[in-house]
Amino acid sequence: MSSSRFAVPLLGLGQATNFASSYYLLGVMADPAARAMSMGTQPLFLALSVAFLISAVLTPLAGRCVERFGGARVLAVSHLAFALALGVLALAPNGPVLCLGVVLLGVGMSGGLYGTAFAIVVEMQGQGARRAIAAVSLLGALGGALGWPISRAVLDVVGWRGAFAFWGVVQAVVCMPVALFLLPRRAASPTIKSVNEPVRWCPAMIRLAAFFAGAWAVSTAMGAHLPRLLSDLGLDAATAAWVAGLMAASAIAARLIDLTVLHRSHPILTARAAALLHPAGAAIASVAGPMAAPAVAIGQGLGNGLLSVASGVLPLTVFGPDRYARRQALLLTPARYFQAAAPLAYAVAMDVSPYVALAAGSLVCLALFVLTFGLRPTDQRPSN
Repeated sequence: MSSSRFAVPLLGLGQATNFASSYYLLGVMADPAARAMSMGTQPLFLALSVAFLISAVLTPLAGRCVERFGGARVLAVSHLAFALALGVLALAPNGPVLCLGVVLLGVGMSGGLYGTAFAIVVEMQGQGARRAIAAVSLLGALGGALGWPISRAVLDVVGWRGAFAFWGVVQAVVCMPVALFLLPRRAASPTIKSVNEPVRWCPAMIRLAAFFAGAWAVSTAMGAHLPRLLSDLGLDAATAAWVAGLMAASAIAARLIDLTVLHRSHPILTARAAALLHPAGAAIASVAGPMAAPAVAIGQGLGNGLLSVASGVLPLTVFGPDRYARRQALLLTPARYFQAAAPLAYAVAMDVSPYVALAAGSLVCLALFVLTFGLRPTDQRPSN
């Protein structure tokens, strides 16, 4: 294996780039691109939902490829897939091709986001990978904090096509060579049996899959609707947009706290605390009125930050490093399907009342809290 001295910062910055050029891309780019094509933004966001579905379908395959070929190779292919999709977006001659480019982002998402990066860390450090996972997650969060401003700055200079091309060049010229030549690589999986035999579902895997599905559904719904939700709670539009930014800042703070303070705590206890943060913020805002509305953004952001670390650490804690990549890909697959449906479902709840929406999200989080009580590390793990 090559030197791993700089693996964690390189992985983290690669994750930041991947999130900035996929999840957070349309937040800035949808309006100017749609105007140029004389179309609305709705088809682009529908295409993004399709991209999430494609990611869900391909994620188990990505996990098998990580297990067989190693995470660095899979990450390199994902960077190439992102670069090709962004190239389609930059060169799109019409609206349908523009939507196709957004859909193709789902191929890169399937193997290019946290799951593969966490698997590389586990390849390097095994059971002791928690702090490295938290560090990768912390740096990856910069994709949300800095992705929009960078996209906006590039857009203002070279236009929307140039901004798509910018992220494509970064993927192809910077991120892909880093994955190929600088990240640690291991040999292919040592036994054909280990690769070919499936990972069997068990009650603990079902609980973890349900936990991640609920957590990602709430997180995606809030990410899509938080400014509108805050406005419905009584804030004016400008203040709501500013307050919504507290979610990203709080998520970064939570990752930093996990890295520096909570790294010795049990991950299951951390996950339980994270599941209660959204209901706590929702309760404060519901009782105290508009002036307390920022509690929703802060509570959700803190929960997001801790749960992003948990998505990498909980499978490692419960099952250990054996077959980590493939098992984690299976655990996160239902979450990706729920992620695609969550914005629409939350919009329906918000049309009834912002308090109904807050209550729905809180009930999901409370269910997650209950699910954690069935999780515990066990030495009686399935061998495959």
